[in-house]
Amino acid sequence: MSGPAIRPLHADDPPVLAAAFAALGWDKPASQYRRYLAEQEAGDRDVLVATVDDVFAGYVTVRWVSPYFQVMPEIQDFNVLPPYRRRGIGTTLMDAAEELVATRSPVVGIGVGLYADYGTAQRMYARRGYIPDGKGLMYDNRPVPPGELVRNDDSANLMYTKQLSPEA
Repeated sequence: MSGPAIRPLHADDPPVLAAAFAALGWDKPASQYRRYLAEQEAGDRDVLVATVDDVFAGYVTVRWVSPYFQVMPEIQDFNVLPPYRRRGIGTTLMDAAEELVATRSPVVGIGVGLYADYGTAQRMYARRGYIPDGKGLMYDNRPVPPGELVRNDDSANLMYTKQLSPEA
């Protein structure tokens, strides 16, 4: 196996990505990737795709105007297919995303889910220098007040930031 190649999302990628996730039982339809492609073409989002020997292995997106952070870009929707995990592909994708963001912003945001499936990502972000933004639990990008009950699903997140370069 060669190292991962990182490239932008291409027009012929949506069905390939959707099929890869459907094989895992994940609901990530081709329409999601067509929307990402349109956002990429409009300059609102960049999608970085990792391939290994020309086979799709994972992706990450950079949302240039985050609906949560608003004043900084946000890394979103970071996924590496299970057969490609623990091979440096996630690190390579995150390196590429951070390098891309650093061309336009000294700081980047990211959110992470709270249940065990996100444990690897939680540890990775901490090792990479991401720190909680201090606003507590968010659900659908809204703060959860003390005492309020929420479902622990993909919409429940802690938001983190990382300083990529000194502020000017």
